[in-house]
Amino acid sequence: MTSGQSAANHLAVTLPIEGMSCASCVGRVEAALRKVEGVRKVAVNLATERAEIEVLAGTSRQSLIEAIERTGFDVPSSTIELAVEGMSCASCVGRVEAALRKVEGVREVSVNLATERATVQGTAETQALEAALEAAGYDVRPIDSTADSGMEDATLKKDVEREELRRDFLLAVVLALPVFVLEMGAHMIPAVHGLIESTIGMHNSWLIQFVLTTLVLVLPGRRFYQKGLPALLRGGPDMNSLVAVGTLAAYGYSVVATFAPALLPAGTVNVYYEAAAVIVALILLGRFLEARAKGRTSAAIQRLVGLQAKTARVRRNGSMQEIPVADVVAGDLVEVRPGERIPVDGELVEGESYVDESMISGEPVPVAKTEGAQVVGGTVNQTGAFTFRATAVGSQTVLAQIIRMVEQAQGSKLPIQAMVDKVTMWFVPAVMAAALLTFLVWLVWGPTPALTYALVNAVAVLIIACPCAMGLATPTSIMVGTGRGAEMGILFRKGEALQRLRDAKVVAVDKTGTLTEGRPVLTDLEVAEGFERATVLAHIAAVEARSEHPIARAIVEAAESQGLTLPAIDGFDSITGYGVRALTGDTKIEIGADRYMRKLGLDVAPFAQVAERLGQEGKSPLYAAIGGKLAAIVAVSDPLKETTPVAIAALHELGLKVAMITGDNERTAKAIARKVGIDEVIAEVLPDGKVDAVQRLRAEHGAVAFVGDGINDAPALAEADVGLAIGTGTDIAIEAADVVLMSGSLQGVPNAIALSRATIGNIRQNLFWAFVYNTALIPVAAGVLYPASGILLSPIFAAGAMALSSVFVLGNALRLRRFQPNNVEAA
Repeated sequence: MTSGQSAANHLAVTLPIEGMSCASCVGRVEAALRKVEGVRKVAVNLATERAEIEVLAGTSRQSLIEAIERTGFDVPSSTIELAVEGMSCASCVGRVEAALRKVEGVREVSVNLATERATVQGTAETQALEAALEAAGYDVRPIDSTADSGMEDATLKKDVEREELRRDFLLAVVLALPVFVLEMGAHMIPAVHGLIESTIGMHNSWLIQFVLTTLVLVLPGRRFYQKGLPALLRGGPDMNSLVAVGTLAAYGYSVVATFAPALLPAGTVNVYYEAAAVIVALILLGRFLEARAKGRTSAAIQRLVGLQAKTARVRRNGSMQEIPVADVVAGDLVEVRPGERIPVDGELVEGESYVDESMISGEPVPVAKTEGAQVVGGTVNQTGAFTFRATAVGSQTVLAQIIRMVEQAQGSKLPIQAMVDKVTMWFVPAVMAAALLTFLVWLVWGPTPALTYALVNAVAVLIIACPCAMGLATPTSIMVGTGRGAEMGILFRKGEALQRLRDAKVVAVDKTGTLTEGRPVLTDLEVAEGFERATVLAHIAAVEARSEHPIARAIVEAAESQGLTLPAIDGFDSITGYGVRALTGDTKIEIGADRYMRKLGLDVAPFAQVAERLGQEGKSPLYAAIGGKLAAIVAVSDPLKETTPVAIAALHELGLKVAMITGDNERTAKAIARKVGIDEVIAEVLPDGKVDAVQRLRAEHGAVAFVGDGINDAPALAEADVGLAIGTGTDIAIEAADVVLMSGSLQGVPNAIALSRATIGNIRQNLFWAFVYNTALIPVAAGVLYPASGILLSPIFAAGAMALSSVFVLGNALRLRRFQPNNVEAA
């Protein structure tokens, strides 16, 4: 959606339209738009599904959208991401969201303090959103989610900001240290007081402190006043406002005491330059440590971006060219040498190698790649050289999609954050009111000198309050948790899945492709006395090669994998309900169920024990007769993945019930359930019945996490409280899921649940600390302990506590970077 100037007072507006199917639709839309006041020209294009509208300046964009919607067509919502600079605390988040919601066409807004991003859904223009935020006092720029340079630019900007904070902190320390020594030394050490009196004199000491403190406030401290005072004047005070008011109160009082002491009551002529200067230094230290920790919270994204190759060697016009990876197009033939990173996604056409795909699957073992195999951009080639045809480039590669998923999850808000936002929106005004009340109470009822006590305690209240800790408690944990998940091959497509996954009571799994490999293989072949195994398998496979049945293909693949030569056959015949038969030379080969053998007059009793065992394992046996004699019993099944039993045991350790939903017959399903320890089986379920099965499990047990991989699993994945898609599955399943397990291993499910529990636990620890810190220390700063114990909190200690509270929250969140599944206990 764009708008630009077409004449001095005319604007061109472009709107996408959905639902038009013919020329009469175009006519209806054009007629409706022409009726809107201020519209000069309208051109609706059916092919591009866009309306080009020329309007007078000042014409409401929303009125155009409403006119289109009244005709029965839709103007689709778009998602706009904005980088918002200048947010310093949780109160800012509420004000940014409020400013954006006032813009015409905005339907949904989410602002994240940790990532400093706003995500807006609706039909509003980017320019209108930018204007609203600039009017609210914030710097803003749109983010191009498809640009590879976006993350690098953002990282560079953060590095510059961190360096500025370090420089300002060091300057503040150099200037504030002499002030602290002159004032606090004179108070606490009589010898220092005497030395100052006998050398420069106390008044000159105050003048030196005045000069140094002024430099602290004007140079390294200016950021607080440039942002905090305008926010205060707009009626939206933030963290910077608290610091600005607190330090200026101490500084202003000290200036009056220094240059116009007669204006102050007797006994109250004191200076608090050291409080103003040291507060600025300590808060800059806190901001610097916070910025450094924030940089580490996004380390996972930066590592993913770092996996992208910068160049690619492409065959073009008969020669090999090395070009930037951004210039590679689908269809290009790309060469990869040993040890190189694969630049884009593609299909191998020449050569073979092993590829380290741990960055997408979390599995450390390299994967063999031969002609026809798919390769993923960002993975690392090992020993061989090969050429592949590019199939996905730019924002369409698996790696780009992973980065986008992680960014979206990190930028999302959990339900738990809604309550925090409501509190913090009013937190700063409440603190300022508490500081004013503290000042008045001490001024009226405080001991002599009351004005001094009132000032010191009011400043302490302003400085100790820390909305930053509350604002960072949730988003930083989400950033680190989802980033750690990405490193483990667990992609949270939606941040709220973290909270819902933690609350799951039952895990429902599809069988085929989830518990099992998803393809039948020959698992059992027992031969009768007098027959050789290889010969029997070759004869059976020769007959089954004429069939397209999956079981037949599994037998043929088993013979081929053993390098067996299949004999030529004649007279292939399929006997409905019984089996198949054929001739190889003069030898008759007959394969089928036990009833076929009985029809042939053959006794299957010699294989009775084997048949019973196979039945208990949920396998359906087939028999083979060669030359009129019973030769073998065969079983083909979809084998369990090696990781399945371990994953089911891990889910049980987490206190979860495990249910299997499958279309297989009940006997087979129950045999598999017994083998791996599944608690409940829902068998013989049609695809549309999986949704009913999920609903039934929810009614019986509570929140359901469903794990699947196929197209037929998509409805159940969407219906479940949390849908987890096996990453080796179909795109449709992945789109319907909340969490994607890139490794294809069921072990990712208990890992994802354990990670969600660790992350939500971390968030709760952060919120507990943030709220307890503020509710406990604000009263202490106000002086509630003074009547009973004589304890008062110095503004300097208040500043130190405030700085450390944010650093504590960030440090606690960063612990998730070391998360290991086996360290997490069931909650």
